[in-house]
Amino acid sequence: MPIYEYQSVESKHSCVHCRTGFDHFHKSPGTLEVCPECGAAVKKLVSAPNVGGSESGADDRAKSAGFHKLKKVSTGEYEKLY
Repeated sequence: MPIYEYQSVESKHSCVHCRTGFDHFHKSPGTLEVCPECGAAVKKLVSAPNVGGSESGADDRAKSAGFHKLKKVSTGEYEKLY
């Protein structure tokens, strides 16, 4: 169930909610055509996707949770990095 960003088309007939932009959670396919608070016309914005995270962040979270990271040294041998 995607979350889309919307913003008002015209600022003079819009409220603060849609003038500054807002997120809307869609339960079914389709787009909003009007602001749910004031009824002004809105348009869907193009958003940057959130793809993955940094590997260093994952390493930090794993380390803080008590996990260890291993590096393969040779066949059947591993070295503990942290």
